[in-house]
Amino acid sequence: MATESPHQMSSTTTKSDFGKLPNGKSVEQYTLTNSKGAFCKIMTYGGIITELHVPDKNGKLGDVVLGFDNLDRYLNGHPYFGAITGRFANRIAKGKFTLDGKTYSLAINNGPNHLHGGLKGFDKVVWLATGPKKQGQAFLQLEYTSPDGEENYPGSLHTSVTYTWTDKNELRIDYLATTDKPTILNLTNHSYFNLAGTGDILGHEMMVNATHFTPTDDTLIPTGEFMPVYGTPLDFTNPKCIGEDIQRLESHSHRGYDHNFIVRKDKGVNLAARASEPTTGRVMEVLTDQPGMQLYTGNFLKETPGKAGQVYRKNSGFCLETQHFPDSPNHPNFPSTVLRPGEVYRTTTIYRFSVA
Repeated sequence: MATESPHQMSSTTTKSDFGKLPNGKSVEQYTLTNSKGAFCKIMTYGGIITELHVPDKNGKLGDVVLGFDNLDRYLNGHPYFGAITGRFANRIAKGKFTLDGKTYSLAINNGPNHLHGGLKGFDKVVWLATGPKKQGQAFLQLEYTSPDGEENYPGSLHTSVTYTWTDKNELRIDYLATTDKPTILNLTNHSYFNLAGTGDILGHEMMVNATHFTPTDDTLIPTGEFMPVYGTPLDFTNPKCIGEDIQRLESHSHRGYDHNFIVRKDKGVNLAARASEPTTGRVMEVLTDQPGMQLYTGNFLKETPGKAGQVYRKNSGFCLETQHFPDSPNHPNFPSTVLRPGEVYRTTTIYRFSVA
């Protein structure tokens, strides 16, 4: 697929069946291919990015995201591989928040806390798909309306997530949402990346465009402080291998990196992180307009059979989840995650791939 020259190809979006849910509902998979032959696959269940094939320094395509070969494996439970997480990505302390004087209780599904939208978050629903309106585009729009009270969140929330795969090997994700009642919202994509396509990610070099992070308690809930990264294992202001300081976190509840960084930003979309893998030469940059980004190093992966016969273990992949800060509804000093009727939630994240 990568052997054709750009002028011989045009971008395409194709659809295939990916299986059925136990209730008989069909799940579709869309393949977005750019004019250079690089491609990504996204399914309507959970908006999950199942494959992402980008070239290495020799032009050879390789899949750089973790996942499974079939729908059943996703249905049997997984650590949010490639999924849209919501309504509220990351954690909410003890599953409680107060909005306009009313306290809401959410599912407790991560220790004592609420995680990634609850028992049936956006990662476990089938989204309605719309492909490109004209040929020559690698584009997919997914829509879902979450009814008032779903997972005990207030408001009927209509969400669309648009994936655009560009000729520059950029995966652009645009999120948009509206509500009919005041609610809280925090959406992200939870892809696990491995730029080598196999092995662990400890030798990947990482730069994070952040001078501060939000420290947490032992249940990974922010204390409310903003702490400088300097002198800590979280200092990625100068590029370093992910594995260089990870052992300094081993005795902590994190068992590795699972931290929210406060992204240095101006208006618009800014560079949040850059990762590179020396053997393949692959480089990934993350650009976002969000105030935070969670670096997670797959600390709780263990002997999970994955795609193409691989077995995923601790540190087999890393996540760079662009987001608002964890537990934001319970911290007035954090950027607000409240969405009200008449307002539009709109945010963009770009994963840009190249070679060095």
